[in-house]
Amino acid sequence: MRMQLEGGIVEAIGGTPLIRLGRLFKDQPFEVYGKMEWMNPGGSAKDRPALYMLREAIRRGEVTSDSVIVESSSGNLAISLAQLCCYLGLRFICVVDPRTTEQHKQIIRSFHGEIDLVTEPDAETGEFLPARIRRVGELVGQIPNAYWTNQYGSPDNAKAHMETTMSEIGEQLGPIDYLFCGVSSCGTIRGCMEYIRSRGWSTQIVAVDAEGSVIFGGEKGSRRFPGLGAGITPGLYRHDVADLVMYVSDLDCVEGCRALVRSEAILAGASSGGVISAIRKMSGSIPEGAVCAAILPDRGERYLNTVYNDEWVLQEIGSNPSTWHGRLEYDLFT
Repeated sequence: MRMQLEGGIVEAIGGTPLIRLGRLFKDQPFEVYGKMEWMNPGGSAKDRPALYMLREAIRRGEVTSDSVIVESSSGNLAISLAQLCCYLGLRFICVVDPRTTEQHKQIIRSFHGEIDLVTEPDAETGEFLPARIRRVGELVGQIPNAYWTNQYGSPDNAKAHMETTMSEIGEQLGPIDYLFCGVSSCGTIRGCMEYIRSRGWSTQIVAVDAEGSVIFGGEKGSRRFPGLGAGITPGLYRHDVADLVMYVSDLDCVEGCRALVRSEAILAGASSGGVISAIRKMSGSIPEGAVCAAILPDRGERYLNTVYNDEWVLQEIGSNPSTWHGRLEYDLFT
């Protein structure tokens, strides 16, 4: 009998709220709506592709009750897969690197997921991602019935966002003027792009990428936060996936997060802060009356020791949040 990935916690994935960020952008002539992806049960937008990739693999007969799921992740997809594999009773192994936070690893283990830590970057590129993918290949070759979901190349990753994330935004807002979306595996932005283009909308798709990421040909550099940017070009990348690329720094991510929580009481993760900062950077060129959607990928509790820790921000980024005192965080955006 084939496994069924339905019922229970599965039913809580998707259908996340879309709320107007009316306080944060109160002085702007355009509207911004935040897609609260951190309200998925696994805490991030990655619940959607995790569900879609597993469900389709089960439907195709590639995943059975004997399968061992293996994936490379900086954290959030691993949590999503760990939760669903726990629900299915499947063994799950996640290959991570030192940038994955302790909170992410603890949550993965709480769902009975196993951590396989790659400690050294790829010798040729200096990046951890190729080393993680190589380790996935080793595990798949060693473990009977191992299955790699492959978030970097699976069309099911993008389809999940085409059929759910962007569909939900479209149903509520119609043909929006701007979509702001962080990029890493490119699954979210690829799926959203395909939905938008298939309907002939004139939406401007803005890819929010990290400084130091090479996805769109940027110069390679260090990145402190997982889940935004990549050291290699993902398989799901297409040259037409975005109309515009906005690069954000680590400090931009911190400032955006703190502005979001100060003005809207939304405690979101680092990439959400990057998206907010990208909108701020573009605010002078967004026309009056425009409707913008911003995908806020994950929740902030996983960044309490980094984004929301004043000492860490001072030590690692060189900016002292205590000097921000006396001005509302959204004043950073003026």
